[in-house]
Parts: sequence; structure tokens; C-alpha cells
Amino acid sequence: MILIPAIDLKDGHCVRLKQGDMDQATTFGEDPAAMARNWLDKGARRLHLVDLNGAFAGKPQNFGAIKSILNEVGADIPVQLGGGIRDLDTIEKYIDAGLQYVIIGTAAVKNPGFLKDACTAFGGHIIVGLDAKDGKVATDGWSKLTGHEVVDLAKKFEDWGVESIIYTDIGRDGMLSGINIDATVKLAQSLSIPVIASGGLSNMQDIEQLCAVEEEGVEGVICGRAIYSGDLDFEAAQRRADELGG
Repeated sequence: MILIPAIDLKDGHCVRLKQGDMDQATTFGEDPAAMARNWLDKGARRLHLVDLNGAFAGKPQNFGAIKSILNEVGADIPVQLGGGIRDLDTIEKYIDAGLQYVIIGTAAVKNPGFLKDACTAFGGHIIVGLDAKDGKVATDGWSKLTGHEVVDLAKKFEDWGVESIIYTDIGRDGMLSGINIDATVKLAQSLSIPVIASGGLSNMQDIEQLCAVEEEGVEGVICGRAIYSGDLDFEAAQRRADELGG
């Protein structure tokens, strides 16, 4: 089980939101590269970046901060990024800059042809982020609930060649209320590609519960507010995950 620290970028700073609300942002650092180095030094094996401004604008807005992070970590660990990725040129720009994985969220749902083209052009580099509430997929920074079932969409995307699925329960994200284990496992069981859990991670118990279902296809978890607030000690949590994973 890989624990993946999240670095959410807003106006070049590291922040955390509550339930995706840009007006409820807490700043945790002014220097994204230093934040990346901090997690790398604490044993992170992958980083999860979100261009929050980009997600709302529909195009990259924090490229300078993202580039500084990629320069800082170099080839040490893979970095994945979501937010505002709507065209193949943007994907190419990020991969050329050293990004390992590009996360396509809203665009995967609203413009499936783009996702298909991205998987063809950049095989092995495409992750889909599915945000959901009560099993239904949400788009546009969680502001719109669609009629799509998470499992049905994920199966279709798997057939197209996406690398993995990041599944976020939007009712829990940033709330420290615990991962939705049941929904995450249900999704993982229906796919052969890995699922990364996201939304609501709060304590060591969540890590232990996730490790118990790792064999179902849950390969990692994105760590956000809990590792910034101190509710979860990242290093201790990764050690515990490694113990439980044998």
C-alpha cells in the first residue's frame, strides 16, 4: 500500500480545501518545491499534485510551481497531477517536463473521445480521477452530479487503457471523516487495473482498513489534510502499511 502525499496548488501556494470549496482554503506552505522535498525526505514513493486554479479555469495555472516540484524531486519518485487537463498538448507539455502520470477527471466524463485519444497517444501515463457521491459520478469541481454509475464508467475507461483509477468520495474529502472503504472495494473488485483511494483519510485505523483490502486491488491512498494537520504521522503510517503488506 503506497501512501501518496497530496500537494494542492492555489496561486502558487500549497493549500487544502474542504469538500473542494476554493473559499475554504487553508495555506500549508508558500514553497511547493520545499513541500515536495519534505515528503520525499519522509519516505514518500509518489506525489499527488492538484492544480486547483487549473481545475476551475480548464487550463494549467500553476505550471511554474509544478515545474519547481518536478525539478526538486527529479527522477527519485513518480509524480502525478490533475487539474485543468483538457487537451493533448497540455499532457505532452507536462510529460516533457518530467511528470509521470496525468490525471484526467471532468474531461474523461464530459469528453470521452479526448480520454481515448490520450490513452492512445500517452499509454501508461493516464490515470482517471472519478469523484462520486452515493455511487454517482460528479464533475466540474464536484459542482455537478451526473447520472453515471462509477463502476460502469470505470470499466469503460479500463478497456481504453487507463493506468489506474483514483476514486474520491466527495462527501468525505477534507473532512477527516474516514475513507469510504466499501465503495472503494466495490470499485476495485470490478476492475483489473489498480484503484487509488482518496477522500477522508483521517488516522492509522483507515490505513489498517485499507491494507486489509489491498489484495482486492486497492494499491494506494492519497493523503491530504490528515498529514498536514498532524492527525496522521506520514512516516509511521507508511511503516505500518509496509508491515501489514508483508
